[in-house]
Amino acid sequence: MLTDHELLAAHVAGDPAAFGTLVTRHRDRLWAVALRTCGHPETAADALQDALVSAFRRAGTFRGDAAVTTWLHRVVVNACLDRLRADKVRRTEPLPDDLDDLGTGRRETVADAIDPAEHGLAVDRRERVLAALRTLPEEQRAAIVLVDMEGYPVAEVAQILDCAEGTVKSRCSRGRARLAVLLADVLDLAGEETDSRPHDGGNPTRPPDVGSVAPRGPPAGTAVD
Repeated sequence: MLTDHELLAAHVAGDPAAFGTLVTRHRDRLWAVALRTCGHPETAADALQDALVSAFRRAGTFRGDAAVTTWLHRVVVNACLDRLRADKVRRTEPLPDDLDDLGTGRRETVADAIDPAEHGLAVDRRERVLAALRTLPEEQRAAIVLVDMEGYPVAEVAQILDCAEGTVKSRCSRGRARLAVLLADVLDLAGEETDSRPHDGGNPTRPPDVGSVAPRGPPAGTAVD
């Protein structure tokens, strides 16, 4: 199997299938970052489309001094921030009802739900977290999404956001403090649910586990070329 670097090089060399293969390999995580950063599925889909078109056209500028995934995430985050800055009007359309089940990678229906009440609470929590994220400045939101939700190391996030590691830490700290206030009840509930599990000694203001906030794949019709 070709590496990410080899696929990108093949695309630059003219292979018509290489870029699609590369995007398919990473599209779930790119979509999750786009949705969590933008907060709205429609905006996220547009930003992701912008990013993929940009990456497709600018692949020849990739210098190879970072991982291909780092470069792709930088393009996606920049496209998201551009969309957010260009569209300051807050839209209030509801989230889609087909958000993935918690980390399973499949779409959950009402029939699938073991407990409809728990399913409703999970959807409500995702909506609350996305709404809280939308109140953060764009730069804080991007740092929180990449570090706390996607689990990237601070050093790699600094590369993605093109800033110092200390800046990433500062943005995360300020964003966590704000989310801790906005999501106090969600944090309390998450704490109750995890009381029986070992604690990692992490930052008490770190957002709850919201791995189910974003669908684990882009919406149908999102093109890659």
